[in-house]
Amino acid sequence: MTPSPAIRPYGPQDRDALDEICVRTAHLGQDSRPHYVDPGVFPAAFAAPYAYLEPELAFVLDDGEGRAVGYVVGTADTWRFVEEYRARWLPLAAERYPEPGRPPRTPDEEIVALLHRPERMLVPEVAGYPAHLHIDLLPEWQGRGYGRALMAALFRALHERGVAAVHLCMVSANTPARAFYDRLGFHEIAVPDAGPVTYLGRPTAAESR
Repeated sequence: MTPSPAIRPYGPQDRDALDEICVRTAHLGQDSRPHYVDPGVFPAAFAAPYAYLEPELAFVLDDGEGRAVGYVVGTADTWRFVEEYRARWLPLAAERYPEPGRPPRTPDEEIVALLHRPERMLVPEVAGYPAHLHIDLLPEWQGRGYGRALMAALFRALHERGVAAVHLCMVSANTPARAFYDRLGFHEIAVPDAGPVTYLGRPTAAESR
């Protein structure tokens, strides 16, 4: 019998797959490689630090043969995460992506600048949603219910830790992602001068889905 795809906890053996999934979905849900010189900056900023700092809140979709083809990562406490990110993760990431000495001039430099500014995550309007997350699946695994299953695993883990609500930040132009989040019960959180992004939130309780 062929093993079935399943959600499981993230493990160290999944790190390369985590990076690949992030790179292949980082440009408005599409492959970032045609648009960036070194798209590895995306997982360095938006995926790997979560798996490194809070691996207990990282889950992957296993294709049934041990390969991760989707993931959800998050933190239970955004304020604490930012402190840990700056103290423990940024020194590691900066070895490959040093802090720019000038304002960004290229798409790559814009993401490197975000990597070095974790305080961007501290948005007062989302303080009532202390957890936050990132989710990505390879295109061929989307639209089959696996994204919902990944989210359910993270919601359950957060709820068991006593975290009542979670938020996310998404590029507003990514309309397919917005439709997915709407189906999962996320609602928009008003954040003044949010620029090209939208903040969404929802309770972690299962009945909110």
